[in-house]
Amino acid sequence: MTDELLLLAEAGAVAVVAAMATDLWQGTRDAVLGLFRRGDPASTALVGAQLEEGATLVRTTSAPDDVRRALCGIWARELHELLLRDPACRGPLARLAAEVNGALASGRGVVVLEQNNTARDSGTIFAVQHGDIHTTREATGTTSDPDQRP
Repeated sequence: MTDELLLLAEAGAVAVVAAMATDLWQGTRDAVLGLFRRGDPASTALVGAQLEEGATLVRTTSAPDDVRRALCGIWARELHELLLRDPACRGPLARLAAEVNGALASGRGVVVLEQNNTARDSGTIFAVQHGDIHTTREATGTTSDPDQRP
């Protein structure tokens, strides 16, 4: 039975980590938190933070596949320990792994970024995706020359 739980934990970890930084992430994250809530309610906040940290790493790194490989080992261990504490999580974890893998195989987990910006009436747009934007602007009616008065 331990080998079966280990294989299921590994399959679950692969699915969870594969969903990171995709459109499937929020639903997958919520499902994983639900499993931990059942097995160990006190650990839910910590698990949520670890999931978000991993997803952020995958999203921001230049080598997401390397990060995913490293995270798979961590989540396989976490999920295996959960299954040992609460074997009733087996069915939901197996369903989650199947759903995520099916969605990724059909292309539903592909990240599509779209941004539409429109400026009207002398408006200005400052927009960015996955990054930071820093702007400065002089106040209206002021000049940069201290000797000139408005």
